[in-house]
Amino acid sequence: MNLPFYYIIGSLLAGLAIIVLLTLRYRIHAFFALMIACFVTGMGLRISPETIVNTMKDGFGNVMKSLGLIIVLGTTLGVLLEHRGSTRVMADYILQKTGEKRAALAMSLTGFIVGLPVFCDSGYIVMAGLNRPLSFRTGISVTTLSVSLATGLLSVHCLVPPHPGAAAAAGIMGVDFGRLIMVGILVAIPAMLVGHLWSVYQGRKIHLAADLPEPVAPNSQGDPSALRAFLPVVVPVILIAVKSFFTTASSAQTSWLRTVLVIGDPVIALGIGVLLALPSWKHWDRKITSRLLQESVEKAGGILVIIGAGGAFGAVLASVKPGEHLREILNLGSLGLLFPFLITSVLKTAQGSSTVAIITAASIVHPLLAPLGLDQDNGRLLCVLSMGAGSMVVSHANDAYFWVIVNFSGLDMKTVAKVYSTATILMGLVSFLMVYLLSFILS
Repeated sequence: MNLPFYYIIGSLLAGLAIIVLLTLRYRIHAFFALMIACFVTGMGLRISPETIVNTMKDGFGNVMKSLGLIIVLGTTLGVLLEHRGSTRVMADYILQKTGEKRAALAMSLTGFIVGLPVFCDSGYIVMAGLNRPLSFRTGISVTTLSVSLATGLLSVHCLVPPHPGAAAAAGIMGVDFGRLIMVGILVAIPAMLVGHLWSVYQGRKIHLAADLPEPVAPNSQGDPSALRAFLPVVVPVILIAVKSFFTTASSAQTSWLRTVLVIGDPVIALGIGVLLALPSWKHWDRKITSRLLQESVEKAGGILVIIGAGGAFGAVLASVKPGEHLREILNLGSLGLLFPFLITSVLKTAQGSSTVAIITAASIVHPLLAPLGLDQDNGRLLCVLSMGAGSMVVSHANDAYFWVIVNFSGLDMKTVAKVYSTATILMGLVSFLMVYLLSFILS
């Protein structure tokens, strides 16, 4: 289908405007906003309604095929860890190792580790209760502790599967999950550190000490040991990483290597993590376990429909091959990794959701991989990480996570905006710089 370039750009902008307007102004669920955007964009591209529907079905189904089980299992793992108190045990353990003087660093590390399987908003809600007791004991500003925890969680949420944005982008781009987890963690470390350093710097200027008496320590009887708390997080990451390492092995695989490749599949590895997170038979409660599993599936369902709708939107856009038109107009090769970073940053700042931003950006960028010079395995990997970096910038008043921090940290909106929102800018820029440096190593 030969369409003028302005038709393609106009239709794309109209679809993006619909997503931003409906999600931000009218608070319509992102699934319905993306579905409507599919029709707006498709009709603008002169695609028949029947073809639009069929294309949407194909895009939705392809995303579900690659991501459905991973998202459900990852969500279940996070819910179980929260319920069992594993997140609190991990935080206490890290604090013991770092010492009270480095309590802010302990909160960053806790956010980083807990954030691997747990979504940043729920992780913050669970861990935020530690901020004021720690501030009382150490004299460190609540601002520093709260933002250190928030940025530690955000750093992995935007870059590492099974979080939905990174997982969906990997599925759309065809990136190996194991490699993305390993390199994503590497990129997330400097992002976490810059968020921590910025919170320490700002906390010295905005020193809000705990104004409440130190609460009585909760009864930890029944909490898992540190080993039991960490295993469900560490084991899946190791299994997936080992599988990715051996994927490039020769085709003459031994039986033990085939076993490693099977259990290192993200679905199997996360399933093992879920089993490790389940309570022992001694503490087994059938009703509670059933309720938690039900809650996990329901929570995952809301995420899956957004991811599937993002795949549908991308399929509609890709059907007219916009890359061929943009290649004639723009020198995309000179933009490279900067293009996906900027697209995602604009979407994130405009509508607030990191997940929606990276899924939408992946749908736009995927047909443009070749003209961007990123149509190789390493190029696709770096492209996903570049979009992950962009999905950090900027978290402000239209981001649900921003309000979670405001409500559960005890800080006012102005302070959170000044410290946390600025930290997300620095984190995004540092993450993109890290991705850019990696491009020279992986080229």
